[in-house]
Amino acid sequence: MPEVVPINSAHKDSPSTRLLDALGAGNSSTRLQAALVAGTDADPGLVDALVARCAVEPDFFVRDMLTWALTRLPPEVTVPRLLSELRSGRAQPRSQALHTLSKIGDRTAWPAITRSVLYDADDEVARSAWRAAVVLVPPEARNGLALDLAAQFGRGDRTVQLSLSRALVALGDEIGPALRTGLASRDPAVRAHARATERLLLDPDAGFEPAVDEAKRVVALGPERAGGTAC
Repeated sequence: MPEVVPINSAHKDSPSTRLLDALGAGNSSTRLQAALVAGTDADPGLVDALVARCAVEPDFFVRDMLTWALTRLPPEVTVPRLLSELRSGRAQPRSQALHTLSKIGDRTAWPAITRSVLYDADDEVARSAWRAAVVLVPPEARNGLALDLAAQFGRGDRTVQLSLSRALVALGDEIGPALRTGLASRDPAVRAHARATERLLLDPDAGFEPAVDEAKRVVALGPERAGGTAC
């Protein structure tokens, strides 16, 4: 793999050095353009610089372009480097690495999506893990993944719950046993989230907010008193 040219090397005026400088520029538009150039050139020697920038980049659009640039590189170069980020003590490197892995879609990364990753205490990392998991999971592990995801029914705010529901819905009809476990929970928040996910599975166009509100009404009143609308 070609080496990234150090910024302070004798080649300080080389195109690679100028690109590295631009990736760390104070202006977000400059960083965005640099990430675009990096993806267009698709130089594997930039993988370390791109991953390192993902770990600290504050701008959403620049991070998205950095992810695109990484997807343009060979998976055998990017995937090992991204997997090393999952051991970071900071949330952003873990979250961004998982997001990028989901975009690359290389299933050799699946063994790294452990329960500790799926249950990460940071909501943004967990959300990225759920999205990556449903892309990377092999067929024989889909049922187990559904159970691991459903065990987190009731977690977080509406945004977090929607991410979890979408991940489960992406697994399709195989989530039946996991849904039944959630629907049988003694925790009303868990039951409401499971029921909202069930409704979303049956009607993806229904929208999550109405599904949550209806689910809470059913949980509070019972299917019969709620008008028989529960599935």
